Amino acid sequence: MAEAVIFAPNFYPVTVELTDSRTITLLAEGSEAAFEEAFKTYFKSLHAYACTILRDEVAAEEMVQNVFCKIWEKREQINVHTSLKSYLYRSVHNESMDYLKRQKAKAAHQTYTMHHSKHETDTNNTARKLLLGELEKKLHHALNELPQQCRTIFQMSRFEELKYQEIANQLGISVKTVENQMGKALKLMRLKLINFLPLVAFSFLHF
Repeated sequence: MAEAVIFAPNFYPVTVELTDSRTITLLAEGSEAAFEEAFKTYFKSLHAYACTILRDEVAAEEMVQNVFCKIWEKREQINVHTSLKSYLYRSVHNESMDYLKRQKAKAAHQTYTMHHSKHETDTNNTARKLLLGELEKKLHHALNELPQQCRTIFQMSRFEELKYQEIANQLGISVKTVENQMGKALKLMRLKLINFLPLVAFSFLHF
């Protein structure tokens, strides 16, 4: 059985032999010993599995840690219809795929920024570069002024390019709520960036 360090408070080295169903029950009841046993039992294999998806040992370890942290935080709502092993593998898979989506969106955003930065350098349009810099500040400021749910949904839609149904699934809300929050976010963003609308991509602030 692999050794592992648990990043949770008040954990003590306790060895327990538990059946799969009993482990799930004890986890739901908040048993730290059951949580530690599950972590030590599955961490190594889950880490290896995440590595096959991410090709990055550090990121893979982070994904597995995230899954176990979420399980502990939401232990009272844990609902496992299959085996604990299958549940953990599926959770790590989903966590890893979400990570890849975020990395892809981040890379696309960086490429977009670099492209426009290079374009402005090539054209030597100093005034436009200053204006774009101001736009970036206004954009970040406008995003920070959005209510938290509005901001999260807006970023998932525009930066991560997720569909409304995907956003609803990830956040555990209805598609209608996503649509309403996006409408609110777009309205507020347009008001905040009204002086920069000619420079903002049309699709960025429209449905």
